[in-house]
Amino acid sequence: MTGGLLGQSSSVGPMLLLTTIGRRSGQPRIVPLLYMEDGGRFVVVGSNGGRPAPPAWLLNLGAHPEAEVQVGRLHYRVQAEVLHGDARGDLWDRLGRFYAGWAHYQTLTDRSIPVVVLTPVRS
Repeated sequence: MTGGLLGQSSSVGPMLLLTTIGRRSGQPRIVPLLYMEDGGRFVVVGSNGGRPAPPAWLLNLGAHPEAEVQVGRLHYRVQAEVLHGDARGDLWDRLGRFYAGWAHYQTLTDRSIPVVVLTPVRS
């Protein structure tokens, strides 16, 4: 309704709208997420608040890694990549400094909380 003007920031940082394709339904699913910008890429975290199960949007990206991001009024087609190993570790440290809640969520679950990079692609 606001064209992205409202809701693009929160008390803890910037927010984006991620549109994925439902892995079972095939329907678009939109979720607001806190993100960290990284050299023109958007970095999001599949914390699900520290719950044992990953968030549905992450499972959707596993089935369909092409997605759309809205930041303010800007829309981007993106390709999702879940980071592993050293790539995840290096970014995880920065993410913890960006928002300490993610590190806290990691203490609540046995699963390794995924770090996902959303890279804009040209259409």
